[in-house]
Formats: sequence, structure tokens, C-alpha cells
Amino acid sequence: MRMGNWFGLAAAVAALAITASAADVNGKWTGQMPGQGGQTREVTFTFKADSNALTGSMALPQAEFPIKEGKVSGDDISFKVPVEFGGNSFMLLFKGAVSGDQIKFTRTREGGGGQAQEFTAKRAN
Repeated sequence: MRMGNWFGLAAAVAALAITASAADVNGKWTGQMPGQGGQTREVTFTFKADSNALTGSMALPQAEFPIKEGKVSGDDISFKVPVEFGGNSFMLLFKGAVSGDQIKFTRTREGGGGQAQEFTAKRAN
């Protein structure tokens, strides 16, 4: 095999390894997301990963919001969700670590304003 063919083969194997190691987040995930006053709310995330890009939505019982600026990097995901509540608009930032059929999330509010909150979502059947 010529040297050029070896480099091409090595590049293809590396690309395949990177693709294979990315977490499969496609589909629906549900969890109990912390809210105000210690209350939790049922939340459903619907994700579609395309290479390193992540799209989808976050649904609460009373509303659904699109995911913005979603990214997938190995087992880590991140995205923003623009929310309007009580006449106020703000951006929620989500970072998650995928482990099997669970995603451990940390949610913060863009620009500060409140502490980070953690919760877990599980793959819905």
C-alpha cells in the first residue's frame, strides 16, 4: 500500500472512531426539572443530533420551547432555551453529561441571576 493510502485509511478510521464515540441523544428524554420554591416540573426534551449539532425542543406541561445553539461533543451536550414567563424574557443554559440512558443536567440562567440547578433526565421509551 502506498503512503498516501495509509494516511487516507488512518483519517477514515479516526473519523469513524470520533463518530462512534459520540453519545446517542436522539429521541425523547424526560425528567423532573427544579422550579421556583423547591417545586419540580415534568420536562420532556426531544433531541436530534447531526454530527456535532443538536436541535430539538424542551416541553413543559403548558408550553414548548425550541433549543438554540445546541452542541454535542462526545458524551457532553449543551444548548440554550429562550423562555418567556410572566412578561419576562430570558435564556436558560443547559449542560449535560450523557451516561447510557441518563443525562445529568446543570441548568443556569444566562447573565447569572440564580444558582445552578441539577437534575437528571432519562430516555423515554
